[in-house]
Amino acid sequence: QVQLVEFGGGSVQPGGSLRLSCAASGLTFSRHAMGWFRQAPGKEREFVAARSRSGGNTYYADSVKGRFTISRDNAKNTVYLQMNSLKPEDTAVYYCAARSSAVSIFEREYAYWGQGTQVTVSS
Repeated sequence: QVQLVEFGGGSVQPGGSLRLSCAASGLTFSRHAMGWFRQAPGKEREFVAARSRSGGNTYYADSVKGRFTISRDNAKNTVYLQMNSLKPEDTAVYYCAARSSAVSIFEREYAYWGQGTQVTVSS
C-alpha cells in the first residue's frame, strides 16, 4: 500500500528556515508527480508547491515563490520542501501528495496523501 510520511515540521521564529521531507513507499516514485499543500487553522487546504516526475518542472504558490524550494530525490523516494524567510502566515499543517500523472497544482488531482506535519512560525 502507498504510504507518504512527512518529517521536519516544528516551531521556528519569523525569518527562520525549516526543511520538510516526505518519504514515499508502495509506489513507483519516479512515475509520480509530487506536491506540497498546507492547511492553516480555520482555512481550506491550499497548494504550496509541486514538482514533475522527472523534476524538470516546478510550480509554486505566489505566497511562497522566492522563499520555498521543492526538490526530489528519485533514488531515495523522497521529496523535500525547503522553507526560508518563514512568516507567521506560513503556520499550517503541511501535507505531501502524489499523483501518477503529470504535475498539477490542484488538490483534487492527487490520489495519495501523507498525514501532515505541523509548522508553526511565531516569535
